[in-house]
Amino acid sequence: MRRFTVPLSRQRRFPRARRSVPAARGFALETLTDWGYRDRHDDVLICVSELATNALLHGVPPGRQFSLTLVGDGPLLRIEVRDSGSGLPEVAEAAADACRGRGLSIVTAVADGFGVTVHEPGKTVWTVLEMDPRVGVPATETDHTIRLDAGALQDSSGR
Repeated sequence: MRRFTVPLSRQRRFPRARRSVPAARGFALETLTDWGYRDRHDDVLICVSELATNALLHGVPPGRQFSLTLVGDGPLLRIEVRDSGSGLPEVAEAAADACRGRGLSIVTAVADGFGVTVHEPGKTVWTVLEMDPRVGVPATETDHTIRLDAGALQDSSGR
């Protein structure tokens, strides 16, 4: 019998609204729990919060949405936030007394990988976190079985 693995993936779109940041965190936590990831929840939620906040403040044009995609591939968890705005994020040093400007510095300190993929229009800002394989990393689908996430399918069809 031939064995292969398929990464797990879920995506949801969020409106350009403040309530979307806590909603994105809730979606991420639900996904981690469903997939059996039991470590680094705080790190994941910080990354989701910062990337979603940046998308709302700097990337999502009025009337548009951003998407949050989580991809679980064994011990690696990839977090992607895509928006249709122009401009690229910068990781900058904030002044000691600044009230803003630390978000991406926090993300790069917490995550094991960080990057930006440019699209036309917009971009995807992503992070990768290495999850502890001794703490419940989910097995990806094997033995010719592919499980589809109905919520992601429904969200991607716009219904």
